[in-house]
Amino acid sequence: MKLVSWNVNGLRAALGKGMQEQLDSLNADVLCLQEIKARPEQVADLWLASWPHALWNPAERPGYSGVLILSKVQPLSTSRGIGVPEHDSEGRVATMEFPDFFLVCCYTPNSQNELARLPYRQEWDAAFREYVGNLASTKPVIFCGDLNVAHQEIDIARPDSNHFSAGFSDEERAGFTQLLQAGFADTFRRLHPDTKDAYSWWSFRGGARARNVGWRIDYFCVSESLLPRVQSAEIHPNITGSDHCPVSITLEA
Repeated sequence: MKLVSWNVNGLRAALGKGMQEQLDSLNADVLCLQEIKARPEQVADLWLASWPHALWNPAERPGYSGVLILSKVQPLSTSRGIGVPEHDSEGRVATMEFPDFFLVCCYTPNSQNELARLPYRQEWDAAFREYVGNLASTKPVIFCGDLNVAHQEIDIARPDSNHFSAGFSDEERAGFTQLLQAGFADTFRRLHPDTKDAYSWWSFRGGARARNVGWRIDYFCVSESLLPRVQSAEIHPNITGSDHCPVSITLEA
């Protein structure tokens, strides 16, 4: 089973940039999209409609945030949000339950310039950790998406100059450490512990992508009990159309 996650930075824009053809090349069974910036009634697209199972969770605010899961496999159940009203208006989480795991698609809030939204981000981190921890008490969990944090110095091209930047602050990195300590594995780093220059997001400014001055902020994390089933964990920088690229895992049946 192949699972793919991608922050598309606008679903309608990505579809106009060849998203279908690029994602078809990955042959995903389940596709998790973040920052879709659209509601289902705004996207009349035959390729999207061809997926038999779709779970949309757009933000209440138009043109902002939002997540979408597309699946070829029928889920046992679905849900939107994490059950906390103050966190659920921005369309940041969608969950599909499959026979042997929950799949959670997540778009974590950005702490913004000068860490203006860091206090809220820390509240979110705690609430999300509780949410996936509660799911994991029932069956294993896979969560994926743009988690808006580069966890270690190896995950960012310029660590020394970014310790007070959103996505690499000590507080955000500690929050991600706590999330992993709750019983989860960062699949890419577990399978590729020493791989450098592996990034999933690049600024649009200064030719950052061409120079590979990037950040690894898109993840697949799994319950430790599922890790032996992860056959591969990949980043796909050759796929364009967003400031992020897709990431994927392949699970043994």
